[in-house]
Amino acid sequence: MSISLVAKRAAASRPIVLVRPGERDGLREDARRWAELSRFDGATGEVCLVPGGEGIGEVLFGLGKPEARDPSDRARTALRLGTLAAKLPDGDWHLDEQSDLDPDLAGLALRLGAYAFDRYKTGSSRDGSAGGNAVRVHLGDAAAIGRAGTIADGVCLARDLINTPVNDMGPAELERATRDLAVRHGGSVDSIVGDALIERNFPMIHAVGRASVSAPRLLDFVWGRGDAPKVTLVGKGVCFDTGGLDIKPSSNMLLMKKDMGGAANVLGLASMIMAAKLDMRLRVLIPAVENSISANAFRPSDVLTSRKGKSVEIGNTDAEGRLVLADALAYGDEEAPQTMIDMATLTGAARVALGPDLPAWFTESPRLAEEVAEAGTRLADPSWRLPLYRPYEGDLASKVADTNNVSSGGFAGAITAALFLEGFVEKAAEWAHFDLYGWRPKASAIGPVGGEAYAIRSLFDVLSRRHPAQ
Repeated sequence: MSISLVAKRAAASRPIVLVRPGERDGLREDARRWAELSRFDGATGEVCLVPGGEGIGEVLFGLGKPEARDPSDRARTALRLGTLAAKLPDGDWHLDEQSDLDPDLAGLALRLGAYAFDRYKTGSSRDGSAGGNAVRVHLGDAAAIGRAGTIADGVCLARDLINTPVNDMGPAELERATRDLAVRHGGSVDSIVGDALIERNFPMIHAVGRASVSAPRLLDFVWGRGDAPKVTLVGKGVCFDTGGLDIKPSSNMLLMKKDMGGAANVLGLASMIMAAKLDMRLRVLIPAVENSISANAFRPSDVLTSRKGKSVEIGNTDAEGRLVLADALAYGDEEAPQTMIDMATLTGAARVALGPDLPAWFTESPRLAEEVAEAGTRLADPSWRLPLYRPYEGDLASKVADTNNVSSGGFAGAITAALFLEGFVEKAAEWAHFDLYGWRPKASAIGPVGGEAYAIRSLFDVLSRRHPAQ
């Protein structure tokens, strides 16, 4: 399907009327009677096509009851419009004049609700052999349309990258996608591949990825003027994770194409930043590897010396993401960026604690914590800050090395992983670590089951306010 957001209303445009439960009596008489016959009463996401003229005259859309206990209710209400993306008939539409929905979120919802990953479907719209609905929705605000498009493009890029299986999205293909994004926006990419990682002192990235037929690499993407404030994004790019020699059971391996979800999310965020031309020197670091099994795979009990010089005992080869992130974080930290944010599909512990929709995150910056929380509430793009609880650092102790890559007790796995990563950051003025799922297990108004971007809408909002376009 195709959803276009337009600023100018067409003469033949038909209204989308928003209805709360119990408000049916406020409709036009013919629409009210039709709603009664259709048993439409404004429940959340309910859609009623009202006849008119020679076809559909208007659409009634149910907003559901307000939820006073949810501070994000207004934003969530706007995002429910995504349900309409698959249900609007072809042609021109506009939101009823009485709508008070945020136009940015309404436009974003319609764009995201239209998303489908059909690359591998014969006859899909992507191969040009079949089209979808041609729907145009008038929002009346060109600036809002532009903002919604910028954000939707970034979210959909992240979704596409995660949804693509590793046979088409291994380390080399992730590099190609990164380069394509850089070319579109005038950025540059340096790639350190294979044994060059050893020569340039990225031993843990090399160790994790060396067993794959697709060579490990560190992607270093730079955009923006050199004297602008430095913002560095680091994304875990484990394109597939077998667990290594500590191999995962097959049921746990089925979704491991999403283990590069951190890389996908930072590329989606970078896409938004560059499209909006925010005033910053943006750097994106992606350690792109496949954690495979072969004769030269790294082993439990190996001791690796990191870029920072810290030695790491391998307690479990399935805790590989923090190893590649550690080398990348240490590298990014060397130039003391103003802000450094890493994103990773890192621990099952975070999912057990918070579920798939709520990323755990960590920072010691009160300002960043307040800004991200406020944006997440306002935009219905939530995350939940967990503590960097220092006493748990002892759980990472090793008898033979400076640290272990996993904790000894099995408790507080998300916190100990964050503490491990923090040990490789010293110079950045502020650092945050996001532990996200990268996958939507249940369809929603703004997305089908599949790869998903989490927290990047709120992070983009924070960075836009800090570094507005000049």
